[in-house]
Parts: sequence; C-alpha cells; structure tokens
Amino acid sequence: MQNPPLFTADSPVLIDPASRAFQSVLDRLAPTDATVLIVGETGTGKEVVARYLHHHSLRRQQPFVAVNCGALTESLAEAELFGHEKGAFTGATQTHQGWFEAAEGGTLLLDEIGELSLPLQVKLLRVLQEREITRVGSRRAIGINVRVIAATHVDLTQAIREKRFREDLYYRLNVAAVKLPPLRQRREDIPVLAEHFLALYSRRLGRPQLRLTAEAMQMLVEYAWPGNVRELENTLHNAVLLSRENLIQPAQLRLEQVIHAPLPVDDSLEHFIRQQLRDAPDNLYQRMVTSLVRNAVEVSEGNQLQAATLLGISRHSLRTHLANLGMIKGRRTSNGVSKRRAAAFGGSHERELRIGYQKFGNLAVLKARQSLETLFAQQGVSVLWSEFPAGPQLLHALHNDEIDFCNTGEVPPIFAQASGSPLVYVGWEPPAPQSVALVAAIDSPIHTLADLRGKRIAVNKGSNVHYLLVQMLDEAGLSSDEVKVVYAPPKYPLTPSDYHAVDAWMMWDPLLSDAERSGTMRVIADGRQRVLNQQFYLARRDFAHQHEDIMQHLLEALRQTGRYIDSQRHDAVQCLAAELAMDAGSLEQALARRSHQMHDMDMPTIRHQQTIADRFFALGLIPRAVNVRDVIWTPGNV
Repeated sequence: MQNPPLFTADSPVLIDPASRAFQSVLDRLAPTDATVLIVGETGTGKEVVARYLHHHSLRRQQPFVAVNCGALTESLAEAELFGHEKGAFTGATQTHQGWFEAAEGGTLLLDEIGELSLPLQVKLLRVLQEREITRVGSRRAIGINVRVIAATHVDLTQAIREKRFREDLYYRLNVAAVKLPPLRQRREDIPVLAEHFLALYSRRLGRPQLRLTAEAMQMLVEYAWPGNVRELENTLHNAVLLSRENLIQPAQLRLEQVIHAPLPVDDSLEHFIRQQLRDAPDNLYQRMVTSLVRNAVEVSEGNQLQAATLLGISRHSLRTHLANLGMIKGRRTSNGVSKRRAAAFGGSHERELRIGYQKFGNLAVLKARQSLETLFAQQGVSVLWSEFPAGPQLLHALHNDEIDFCNTGEVPPIFAQASGSPLVYVGWEPPAPQSVALVAAIDSPIHTLADLRGKRIAVNKGSNVHYLLVQMLDEAGLSSDEVKVVYAPPKYPLTPSDYHAVDAWMMWDPLLSDAERSGTMRVIADGRQRVLNQQFYLARRDFAHQHEDIMQHLLEALRQTGRYIDSQRHDAVQCLAAELAMDAGSLEQALARRSHQMHDMDMPTIRHQQTIADRFFALGLIPRAVNVRDVIWTPGNV
C-alpha cells in the first residue's frame, strides 16, 4: 500500500509514525477554536501541523494565513499584524488590512512567536482577550473572528525567566500544547519520510523509477539532521535532480562533509555538560558558544542565514557572535563609524566583498562556480555571500551596511533611493519583459485584466512586478481601490491556503517558469509591451568609490559569467539546478528568456529608470521625487 501524500489540497495527512502517534490529539483539537501552541525545532513541521488543525476544523473553507513573526521589522510589525489607515505614517498611501483581518473567519498561524517584541506582545495579548484589533492610525476597534495558532522553536518558559516573553501571554497561548520531537530523536521515521519525499519529487520531475540504495538509506538514518524534516526533504529533492541513474547512491545525498558520529543529544548531552562542569568549568559557556557557532557556519558552508537557522537565532545575533570571534569584522566602532570604512582610511589591510544575491541569474551562477573566490584569493579579499528572497530585501540589506553589492530589477532601487539609501548603479542587463507576469490558477475565472476588478492580487511591495501591476491596472482602466492588493513575499509552489488568500499572483523567473510548467497555473498577461524588466547591478556608494579595483574585477567576472550563461546554457542550467534544487526544464526556460550580458549605464537606460521613478512619485508610492542620474557610479569620481 502506498503512503498518502504529506499534504493535499483537501486533507493534509501525517504519514510518519511519530506524527501519527499524536494525530488523535490533533483530531480532538481541530474542531475546537482553542488556541494551540506548537513547539519544535526549526524544520520539524510546525506549519504542517497547523495546517492539519485548520483543514480538519469547521474553518477549513476560510483562509489559513501564516505569518513569520521573526521576519516582521520592528517599525512595521504592528501595521503588518493589525493593519493601518491611510496617512498613519510616511508611506501609508492607502488603508491596508493586517494579517488578522486577512485571516477573518479562518486560522492565523503566528510562527516564531517568541521573536515578537515586548510592546507587541502587550498588544497581541489584548487582541486575544478582546477579540478585536485597532489599525495603526485609527481609534475604531474592529471585531475579529480568527483562530490563533502559535508556533516557536525557543523555550518560552526560559524566555519568561529572562524577561523576554510575557507570562500572561504565554498562558493565553498555551491553552493546548503540541510538542514536535526533532528528527534525530525518531530515526525510525526517517525511512518512511525518505521514501515519501523520494516518490513525491520523482513523480513531480518525471523520474518514477528512482530508489535509494541500502547504503544511501543507512546514511540518511545515521545523519544528525540539524534542519530536521525540512532538511531531509531538501536533501531528497536535490538527490532526484542530481541522480542520472535509477539508484540513488550516497554521493548524490551530498551529506559527506557533515556525516560525522551522531551528535550527543538529550541525556547524552546533559551528561556531557555535567562532566564538563566538573572537569573543565573554565570558560565553559564561551567554549560551547564558540563551538556551536563555528560548527554551524561550517555545516552551512559559510551561509550565515542557514547557520542562524540551525542555531535558532537571528542572523543579526549570529553576526554579533562571529564578530566577537573575529570571524567577521565588527559592525561599528565606538564613534559610530563602520570598521570597514575605518580600515579604508588607514586601518587593517584586510578587505572583504559582501554580495547579496537571489537564487537565479548571473550572481547565483558566479557563486555556484566559485570563480570569484579564486580571482580574489591572491589579493587578500574575502568574498561573503548572503541569499535574499527578493529585491526589496536586498536593498534593505544594502541600506543597513550588511552587503556591498547586489543586482535586482527596476523598481527596488527607486524605493531605496527615495528612502535615502546610499546606493549607486554600476551596470545593467538587457530587457526581459516576458520574465514577469500576472498568473492565476488554471481553473480561475480570471481570463483578462478586466476580470481583476474586485479580486485579490499578491505582489511583493517595491519589487519589479509592482511596476508591472501598476501598468496592468492602468491598461484595464482600474484604480487601486477597485482591486485588493495583498503585499506578500515571493512564493512557489503555492499551498491550498494561498489559493484561499488571493486570486492572482505577480511572479517573476525562475518561479514564473516553474509555475507555468507545473500545469497548475496560467499566465493572464506578461510584461511585454508594458515593462522592460531590466536588471541593475548596485553597490554601496562608499564601497564603490573606496574599492574601485575590486569593483572592476567583479564587473569583469560578471561579464564573463554572462557570456558563459548565454553560450553554454545547458551547463549553466545544471550548475543552477544543483544549487537551487529546481526543475532543470524550468531553469532552461527562464535563462532563455533574457540575455545575461552586462552593460555600463547609459542615458537611454537612465531615462527609462527616471520615468518609472516619476510615475511612482506621482502615484504617491514613494515619499519623495528622486533623480536617478545622481546615483550613477563613474569610476574615478568621488
């Protein structure tokens, strides 16, 4: 008998023995409106359990909305959760519903609830008690009918003792608790889950005959799985992409570099700590922190975001530890000047290049080939890579001196420049209007842009597709008040709750190509005759002027990479497929849609970018007018 899928549109199913052991508890909780607290390490399936509760409740026909509290910026978190009125703060150009209102009648998952600030915890407690919210900038209370499920990977009782979490909120959330054990504590579940994920991705990628060798399965069972079920799923997905034979060997699992003896856990870990306290107590805390941080960075191959996720801390906290250990430079000197800048004016000769990138395009290929590290090794320049989901997040990192260089589409730099970001344009790639589109479900009643009236459209605010949406609404004669724009980060594949939340999505490659090829989505209209969809390379102004030699070498490396992608597309696809764990056919289609040749900034390109900036200012989407020519990098000019 075949295992049922882990999650289907109608009924999410728990397949592994450990999950089935508490399925009866979930079945008793699901029909109620009780608040549930789900506790478990990152990757243990907290959202899957939350979806199970929703889809087995009386609210299953209503929205399921998942919000990562750790991803909410402090300044906008309240507005994101509770909504805001027009004019409530700078940039609030229209009234905006928050996540509580978006989940009306359904279920709201507050993931990583332990990351909420104390002031927001107070407001959340009141919402749970009164069952009403008040938008930022308003005094009118709005009643809500939402079931709240909270999830966390941290020990909230310890957080209470450390005054980081309110005790009264904890008891309000902890009406019913579900604790998910980490995968390393239930190794008997690994074969069941592995076979499920192998069958899932083999079927999805057209490789139904794939099987694991006994040696590969043994490697999976013995591995420590710091990323839990999510890491296991990604490992099997990647193995399906890499395997050319029907039998998957241990080499295709790519676990060799981290498959050491099983980590001490639970009682073994407790025993180890007690022994260290007795035998070598000096600086034990710092030694353990140092070991944890170094091992997490090593396992993650230098990816700070992944290392922070493994440790269950924020990337900012990880960077603080790394700076204390001397693994990266500290953020600021005592007088507030960045240490990087101080080094440029006579300090340390050590230099580093921090690149932000998305999982596609020239920078992703350049990272995968590791040619940049080779180029700079002889010059004493360290290359650090940080992955981001979209352009707005990249520009936020550039503004906050977390990266020095990135590339993104036409719109994010305009939003960033209007907010005072110290950026400069250093180059561009030719237009690719077919790489951005408005898509809807295959059975959607939306067939033309005119059908968008009254519909909910998901768009990542300030992204390239934001401008495309503006153009489409204008073409259809629709105002922003005649549609419901839902600001959400890029996502694919979509889950059943996504289909409840919105009616159409603004997408870009490679997610767009993957959605098209899946057969579940169709394109309503793309960017042709509407936008150019150019890509721009950006740098921090001070970095570009102080390190012209690095910039020139980097730009030449990007030109070579662009020529490589355009002339050897198949090799580039295989390179990206291994990195992204994405269907090679989707990547092939996405790469073929654009030229990857990088050019210096020229006047026609600057004028087009200025046209977009003027349009956004006229619509009130950016707070001030900007002059694009003011931020064009010219080597030799400071």
